Amino acid sequence: MNQSVHDADLLVSGSYIYLQDKYKTIIKNGAVAIYKDTIVETGNAADLAQKYPTAEQLATEHGLIMPGLVNTHTHAAMACFRGLADDLPLMQWLQEYIFPVEAKLTGDMVHRATLLSLAEMIKSGTTSFCDMYLFAKDVARATEESGMRAWIGEVLYDFPSPNYGEVACGFQYVEELFTQYNDHPLISITVDPHAVYTCSPDLLKSLKNMAEKHDALYIIHLSENREEVQGTIERYGASPVLHLENLGLLDSRVVADHCVILTDAEIKLLAQRGVKIVHCPESNMKLASGIAPVVQMLTEGLAVGLGTDGSASNNDADMFGEMNSAAKLQKVKTLDPTALPAETVFEMATMGGARVLGAEKVIGSLEPGKKADLIVLDLNQPHLTPLYNIPSHMVYAARGADVIHSVINGKIVMQNRQLKTLDEKAILADMLVMAEKIKKMNG
Repeated sequence: MNQSVHDADLLVSGSYIYLQDKYKTIIKNGAVAIYKDTIVETGNAADLAQKYPTAEQLATEHGLIMPGLVNTHTHAAMACFRGLADDLPLMQWLQEYIFPVEAKLTGDMVHRATLLSLAEMIKSGTTSFCDMYLFAKDVARATEESGMRAWIGEVLYDFPSPNYGEVACGFQYVEELFTQYNDHPLISITVDPHAVYTCSPDLLKSLKNMAEKHDALYIIHLSENREEVQGTIERYGASPVLHLENLGLLDSRVVADHCVILTDAEIKLLAQRGVKIVHCPESNMKLASGIAPVVQMLTEGLAVGLGTDGSASNNDADMFGEMNSAAKLQKVKTLDPTALPAETVFEMATMGGARVLGAEKVIGSLEPGKKADLIVLDLNQPHLTPLYNIPSHMVYAARGADVIHSVINGKIVMQNRQLKTLDEKAILADMLVMAEKIKKMNG
């Protein structure tokens, strides 16, 4: 038990706490004591209730308390395109369907669609996410309303954006984001070149300089499928990974999304450079991009997180489903049932995601001094009974809908499945209206 110098204003208790610390500690009949935005103590629920008698109590008799999930790659506003164009190859999906309809987006539409995705993420256990999309100021505005923790970036590419127009204006837009969210408690700004096939070498280098200037993450889609790799080799004489290496861009600031098509040498190079990886198994499966070599990545010591990608290519933002898919997919790929065990996948969705975002000292586990980002699941259900192994249960049996409470930065954002910061009913009604508009735009 960890002693605290503070009082506590919130006590979250349940039948189990899974701390996700280095010892994988489990506390039966435990509680997490929170003061303002920070965890001050974990331990026996009765002891902590006696120690902090004035704290608000959030008690769940059959509750499992665990760290909130970290979704390290999203395009949140794409929730408004869910099911719009399915069962297509990546490049056709992008060029014939997604890019054309995105060209007609407005900041207001992105704000409204992001609210939908945030509601979905909170209700399925995500407390932190990393978003790359258009109209990032509107994404950030929605995120502030929700109370979620986020890393947010405006995607840049060589062609004009429906948001900022010419790429020079994009740099100004990103600078404004950095100014607006400087030292924000929940929102960090990132620098986001879309991909090597949509960004010139000069743009990739200029954006890296910007990331270094602001000490920000540099986030890019990388080696997502064979077509991308082959096209980059034809254009630049090198694979996407080696192209970035030749430009001098690979280092620990880089977060590479997907990384499906990699050679053994490239995996070693990414590890040597300290690049962080985001694995998006369901999107990769749906777009038939392939199966990322996650087992090899982890063996080489790479930090690997999990992401859902956008709901236009997934089609949801449920990180429990993503964990399930990630574990099973590596077993099929390797024909080894021991590949990527549940504990490893659970780590990827919590502490692994925190490491990818450079936030492992802040989130990812329930330890004193860390920010109070946690979720509570209801274990008193047929599909979660009996309970022998918590990581196994979370990866193979649990679903997003099992999450009943969510606390982010010490604030209750969902209680008994009811969102406290967002008006779910209004968001759903609004999206039905917006969907009719998108149908016409797509026609």
